[in-house]
Amino acid sequence: MDFTHTEAQQDLEQLTRSIAEKLTTPERLKELDGAQDRFDDKLWKALADAGVLAAALPESVGGGGFGILEQCSVLREIGRPLAPVPYLSSIVLAASALAEFGDEAQREWAQRAGAGEVVLTVALAEELNDNPAAPVTTATRSGDDWVLTGTKITVPAATFADLILVPATTPEGVAVFLVQPSDAGVTVERQRVTDFSAESIVELSGTKVGSDRVLGSPANGAEIMDWILARAAVALSATQLGTLERALELVAEYARERVQFDRPIGSFQAVAQRLADAFIDVKGARLTLWQAAWRLSENLPAEEEVRTAKFWAADAGHRVAHTVIHIHGGVGLDREHPVHRYFLAAKHNEFALGSATEQLRRLGQILADVPA
Repeated sequence: MDFTHTEAQQDLEQLTRSIAEKLTTPERLKELDGAQDRFDDKLWKALADAGVLAAALPESVGGGGFGILEQCSVLREIGRPLAPVPYLSSIVLAASALAEFGDEAQREWAQRAGAGEVVLTVALAEELNDNPAAPVTTATRSGDDWVLTGTKITVPAATFADLILVPATTPEGVAVFLVQPSDAGVTVERQRVTDFSAESIVELSGTKVGSDRVLGSPANGAEIMDWILARAAVALSATQLGTLERALELVAEYARERVQFDRPIGSFQAVAQRLADAFIDVKGARLTLWQAAWRLSENLPAEEEVRTAKFWAADAGHRVAHTVIHIHGGVGLDREHPVHRYFLAAKHNEFALGSATEQLRRLGQILADVPA
């Protein structure tokens, strides 16, 4: 395998970083903290105008024809300044799934998302259900329509999304439905989450949708869910990598500048060891991410690699986040200080779609299922 970044990845990284770092300032983040929805519409428009949103979508929906590797490069650059935009949910998951499995009308949603005209999202998490591939939310037939009932939690961007992809269990298997927030029986309620990102509870109370709102069919619904969940785990790992890389840069800079007992604190053995461990952790997160993303890009079996990447994103993310806070001392606990945002973001990415323990359980099951 070759982890050398493609020319497209490098171009997208540079373009995304130049836009995101220019617009995502601490002042802008503080301004958005007080907003009803933590969504930087100015940055989102700038990314759309620059072609970043469409670049990693298939050519069939007006995209640049790139894929998961390029999407991970964009997510890494979005994670560095903690840019509050729904690239992961709208482009990497929803638009990409519609482009891959949708009919002509459904692919139009993906094209509009790539142009920045609409925001899409995917509702994966449910309370007391640690397996999104087997949703508690149900869908039953009513003539030619489907009736959905259930509750999804921590749905990104749901309050301003134009379309929500909702997995549900049907008598014929798992299927993914296209639900609009304006549909009858849909209730969207904002949630307060760790890093104050825009996430919501979405309740479906007998929501009726037509057969044209099914992505693929129940016959291949499990395949679609596996496709979405694998990319969700890798996408979260890519976002976490950008967050951890920038957090490590900030704490290393602080350790060089902060003087105690007439010496920079970075010269103290205990501090240097913590920084060295964090450096190794970030390298581990980087290696496992690109290994998983590369295998997905090559359509190779990647379940072990995906779980390993998400484990490192969670486990290493936990350690690096605490190292950043501890070395900054009391300053790191100040919620107005920039590094505290990195701590909160890393904790959010750690637990989203399964903690380190959950990833180890799934890896253990994979190993247990291997024939003796």
